[in-house]
Amino acid sequence: MKFIIAIIKPFKLDEVREALSNIGVAGMTVSEVKGFGRQKGQTEIYRGAEYSTNMLPKVKLEIAASDEIAGQVVETIQHAACTDAIGDGKIFVLDLASATRIRTGETGEPAL
Repeated sequence: MKFIIAIIKPFKLDEVREALSNIGVAGMTVSEVKGFGRQKGQTEIYRGAEYSTNMLPKVKLEIAASDEIAGQVVETIQHAACTDAIGDGKIFVLDLASATRIRTGETGEPAL
C-alpha cells in the first residue's frame, strides 16, 4: 500500500477530486495549508497598505492507495493539477505499513 500526499493550488481541487473519482479512488483527506517553494511569496494589499507574505495558500490531499493503482493516482493528480506555472505543487509517495478500518476492524488493503 502507498500513502500519497499532494500539495496543489486550491482552485484545482475540484478538478483533481473529479479525476480521482473517475479512476476509482474512494476517499481522501483534504486540508487547507500554507507554504512556499520556488514560487516564494506574493505581495498583497490589505486595508490600503501593501505587504509581502512568504506563505501561499495551498491544498493538501492525503490518499491511501493499493500498490496496483498508486502510479495511476500520481499520474492523475499530476495531469489534473498542472497549470504549467511555477507553484503547481508536489506529490510525495510513501510506503504505508498498515491501515485499519475503525468500524469493522479490517486491516490492510480491505480497510482502504
